Amino acid sequence: MRVFLIGLPGAGKTTLGKALAALLGRPFIDLDQVIESGEHISIPEIFQQKGEAHFRELEHAYLIAQINAHPDFVMATGGGAPCFHANLNRMDAAGITIFLDVPAAEIVRRMEQSSATERPLLANVGRAELKDRIEFLRSQRLPFYRQARFTVTGIALQAADLIRTASLSSPSSE
Repeated sequence: MRVFLIGLPGAGKTTLGKALAALLGRPFIDLDQVIESGEHISIPEIFQQKGEAHFRELEHAYLIAQINAHPDFVMATGGGAPCFHANLNRMDAAGITIFLDVPAAEIVRRMEQSSATERPLLANVGRAELKDRIEFLRSQRLPFYRQARFTVTGIALQAADLIRTASLSSPSSE
């Protein structure tokens, strides 16, 4: 079984993905890390040197490659991955998509406590602009995210919430 976690930057896809993979006894894949490893360059550098359109092409190619290479995993996708190149349809056809619906205000709070500059679409955004940028991204991406098979909403989500919502089972319960 493949599980794809989608949602805004800062929603907790990587953190929850690692915990969910451990509970399910499946490998964890961070799509952004796979891209960086394969391209030998960071995602912010890809954006800076080659632009977002090039990154979205890479993201699509790496997503397909991971789907083709692995029958089982939990994947944290990039926040924009479901919004380009029919990626969401491919994820739904290959496995289960779960939208981590974390309120924009909570994401802003998390970003203020960490380094938002690591996220290309939020780089060089001052604290005053961060809330507006997150809300804009949310408004643009929500129509895609809402197409996920499952949605989990909250500010303190746990891997167990995902298991319950999507009726996932661990190897010990199969």
